[in-house]
Amino acid sequence: MDIIEYLKTNAELIDSALNECLPPEDEYPDIIHKAMRYSVFNGGKRIRPILSLAACETVGGKKEDALMAACAIELIHAYSLVHDDLPAIDNDDFRRGRPSCHKKYGEAMAILAGDALLTHAFYLISKGKNPEQNNRILEDVSYAISTFGMIGGQVADILNENKQPDAPVLQYIHTHKTGALICASVKIGCILGRGTEKELDTLTKYGELIGLAFQIKDDILEIEGEKGKMRNSDEEKSKLTYLSVYGLKESKYQASQLIHKAIHILDEFWGSNTPLYQIAKFIGNREY
Repeated sequence: MDIIEYLKTNAELIDSALNECLPPEDEYPDIIHKAMRYSVFNGGKRIRPILSLAACETVGGKKEDALMAACAIELIHAYSLVHDDLPAIDNDDFRRGRPSCHKKYGEAMAILAGDALLTHAFYLISKGKNPEQNNRILEDVSYAISTFGMIGGQVADILNENKQPDAPVLQYIHTHKTGALICASVKIGCILGRGTEKELDTLTKYGELIGLAFQIKDDILEIEGEKGKMRNSDEEKSKLTYLSVYGLKESKYQASQLIHKAIHILDEFWGSNTPLYQIAKFIGNREY
């Protein structure tokens, strides 16, 4: 499989679906719809929704059956980034080389745009054809982004700025703030593809491993990649990252081990005969 082509093709599919499912930007009140679209169509890699489609295909489903739920995952991710960038949290003026939503549309509209993206995500999930699947997905996604998941991780991140690096706290932040939504992305694809409970358990473990690996790789790229060149070094010193706890060499080793374990988990059912195999390798090797 050409993983780059797979990611590109499915990102285009997701973008097309997002364009259809979001309110048009000229619909009144148009400013909020413009802010929502500005925040969604900003060059994201679409890794999370692609994981949903790939997991659905892996257990024998059609990726079209998971498309709306995958779009919902991307809207939730976009909402979290809009709110993270706000002055009260990370205070980032730019997101992927463009002005952050609050710099473009103002803080009030950015807060409302994030709220609207989150709300619209649950609207999309509710439109699924199977009520039993809908309820299960709503439960998994809600939990993943609650104070038991993404929001809890964000709170811990804020509370530990400028503090002495602490490995257990770091693990909590990374597995909750980033890992929880990535894992949920994999799980909902499996559910919508009608995977067995054993397959769901296997893919949940896979999702947990690549979720943590993804964030460790992000930490590495904050220093080694293009992101690092755009950052203020003093600002980075205040953040709790894998590098601040383990250093660069050990962080790279841990990320590679997580990817190795994730790939090994797939062997029970699918081996390399699933796009999830190549996606795991891509996450481990990505340079942006």
